Amino acid sequence: MAGNRHEALGLSEKTLLEMFETMVLARKIDERMWLLNRSGKIPFVISCQGQEAAQVGAAFALDRTKDYVLPYYRDVGVVLAFGMTAKDLLLSGFAKAEDPSSGGRQMPGHFGQKKYRIVTGSSPVTTQVPHAVGIGLAAKMEGKDLVSFVTFGEGSSNQGDFHEGANFAGVHKLPVIFMCENNQYAISVPLEKQLSCEKVSDRAIGYGMPGVTVNGNDPLAVYEAIKNAANRARRGEGPSLIETLVYRLTPHSSDDDDRTYRSREEVEKSKKNDPIFKFSNYLKEVNILTDLNEKEIFDRTQNIVDEATEYAENAPYADPEQALKYVYGE
Repeated sequence: MAGNRHEALGLSEKTLLEMFETMVLARKIDERMWLLNRSGKIPFVISCQGQEAAQVGAAFALDRTKDYVLPYYRDVGVVLAFGMTAKDLLLSGFAKAEDPSSGGRQMPGHFGQKKYRIVTGSSPVTTQVPHAVGIGLAAKMEGKDLVSFVTFGEGSSNQGDFHEGANFAGVHKLPVIFMCENNQYAISVPLEKQLSCEKVSDRAIGYGMPGVTVNGNDPLAVYEAIKNAANRARRGEGPSLIETLVYRLTPHSSDDDDRTYRSREEVEKSKKNDPIFKFSNYLKEVNILTDLNEKEIFDRTQNIVDEATEYAENAPYADPEQALKYVYGE
């Protein structure tokens, strides 16, 4: 990351620092979730660590006042950028009544908040893709200027939902951005056992849309790719497939032992590409970040997470009689 690349993208110093702080907050929330899980206080974690740059770079390239996002379960960076808070995510982790995603009914990672146009996901992977395409179709039919943005892992790109959604969006030239966060493993299955083509983005040509692969550890590269795709969608030119190459720094989830399918040497080597350190280095190179204000950002986000944890842990659970609310018509 050399030179003032952000200037060519029209990004201000203020926006870059906001992006960096959002990435740090996502990491600190995730680290706290693991500690809470390992201490027996929350049941489940599915991690964003290593994927924050792709998530935040993409979210900042969208119009966060009108675009819709359909995140997959790792997208802490996306939902924070679109308006969710550390408190919202910790309430979800503790399954408390105030959890805005589901009122404590769903596992963590099933993000949803209507006022921010964050559309809730389901537990079977890739079901969010046809939903995103449906939103794109509705926008086109109603003449609304919005983009529908959906994310998924490379394992999900092998599911029928992805192929049906991409085909429909391509045929009807819908304003949809498909972003694959390729973290190299579908749970324990490595990339070379998932795809016979070289890249996930190679699949785009079959659906009549451009396909681009970018370095997902570089938020500016992701920002540029998503901004181009969004501009294309707003011009009525149809969908795009963006593949971001990332690496999952943690096991698949808190129920997974990744030592059975990848070496410790591989994981340690990948930490040299940690997107938070990479972006920090860039911001220091261009004299936007100093050691002092980096420490202030880390301290501030740590305080936010500490306060959110205390609030969520002490918040009430839903009353048992609420179990069937929203399940049946009243």
